[in-house]
Amino acid sequence: MLLAVPTETRAGERRVAMVPDIGRRLIDAGWGITVQSGSGDAAAFTDGAYADAGVSIAQDVAALLSDAEVVLSVNPPDPDQARLMPAGVTVLSFLQPAQSADALRILAEKGATVFSFDLVPRISRAQSMDALSSQATVSGYRAGLLAAEHLAKFFPMFMTAAGTVPPAKVLVMGVGVAGLQAIATARRLGAVVRAYDVRAAAKEEAESLGATFVDLGISAEGTGGYARELTPEELARQQEALAAAVTASDVVITTASVPGRQAPVLVTERVVRAMAPGSVVIDLAADNGGNCESTKVGQEIVVEGTTVVGVANPPSSMATHASLLYSRNASNLLALIGRDGAVAPDWEDEIVIGCCVLREGHAVHGPTAEVLDLPHYPIRAEPEPVAGHAPAAERAVEEAAGPAEQTATEEGADS
Repeated sequence: MLLAVPTETRAGERRVAMVPDIGRRLIDAGWGITVQSGSGDAAAFTDGAYADAGVSIAQDVAALLSDAEVVLSVNPPDPDQARLMPAGVTVLSFLQPAQSADALRILAEKGATVFSFDLVPRISRAQSMDALSSQATVSGYRAGLLAAEHLAKFFPMFMTAAGTVPPAKVLVMGVGVAGLQAIATARRLGAVVRAYDVRAAAKEEAESLGATFVDLGISAEGTGGYARELTPEELARQQEALAAAVTASDVVITTASVPGRQAPVLVTERVVRAMAPGSVVIDLAADNGGNCESTKVGQEIVVEGTTVVGVANPPSSMATHASLLYSRNASNLLALIGRDGAVAPDWEDEIVIGCCVLREGHAVHGPTAEVLDLPHYPIRAEPEPVAGHAPAAERAVEEAAGPAEQTATEEGADS
C-alpha cells in the first residue's frame, strides 16, 4: 500500500501529516510510505530522519502523487494537487466541504474515496483517531501561553517586599477540548479562572480543573458531545448576560464553535470597549469567523486599550508535537482502511462510515453532497450506482465499451 504525504500548501502551515517514528511503524505494518522532500522541515523533521526510518523521499509533488494509493495531509489538498492524484485514490485530511469544494469536485470525478478527520465519531473507540481533539489540545495550550504573553500583568499572585500583586482573572468561553486545555494552562500559570459553556455537562469538567463555572441558565446541548446553534433570541440573551463576566476579566479566551457553522459571536465590540485598558482577548475561533465581534483573523488589534488576538491556525505554531499527535491519529485510522497489504476500508465499521465524505466518487455525506450539488447516497452494504453521476473514470470505461458490453453492464447493475 503506497501512502503519499505531500508538503502542506496552506499559507503559514508548519505541520506535516506523518512523522518519521510513526512512519517506521506503518512500514513495519506493511505500508510503503513516501514524503515530499522538505515537508517536515518546519516541524523539525528532516529528510534524513525520514530516510533513517525507511521512508522514501520524492523531490516534487507530481512524482509523489503519480502512483499513490492513499494520500495523507493535514489540510485539504488544493485543486492542483487533486488533479495530480490517480483515479480511485483514497484521501485522508481535514476536509470541511465548504472550504475545499473545488478539490472535492475533482476527486469525485476521479472516483476517489475521501475521509475527513473532522467527522470522526465522538465515541470511545475512536478517541485514538480523533485528530480534531488532539489538535484542539495544542490550540488550548497555545491560547494560555498567548494570553500570558500579551497581558502586561503577572498571571500568579506574588507576595513581595513591595506588596502583594493579585492574580490575573481569566475567563474561558467554550469548555470543549481546547477550552479545557486553556483552563488547565492558565491555572498552571497561577491565574484565577472562570469558565462558561452552553452545555450543562461542561460544568463538572471545568470545575474538575479548578475553574469556577459561570451559569447563565442557557442550555444548548447538541448531538455527539457538541453544542447546537443558539437561536437569535438565545444568542442575544447570552451576549447580554456574559457582558458582566467579560468586563470583570483581565483575559478572555474564546474557543466556542458549532460543527459546520460559523462561530457564534459571544463578545460584542461594545463589550470589548467596556473592558479595562490592558485587557486581552484571545480568539481561537478566528479561522471560523471569530467569537469576538472585533476579531481580525491572523491579526492583533487594539480596541479602546484592549488587545484582541485573532489566532490563525494555532496548532501550526507548535508544529512538532501537533504533527506527532496528528500522525498517531492517522496511523490508527489507517488501520481500519488498509488491511492484508491492500487498501480495503472496513465498510461495516461506524468510524469508517462516519468520517467518509466520498466513496468511489459518490457523495455519502449529506453536507458534502449539498456543497457539491450531487445526489446523497448514504453508505450501504454495497454502493449503488448513481445514474447520470458516474465518476469520470467510470464513465470513460462505459464510453470505451461497445453497445453489447454496455447492455451487459446495465443488466448486471439492475440485477
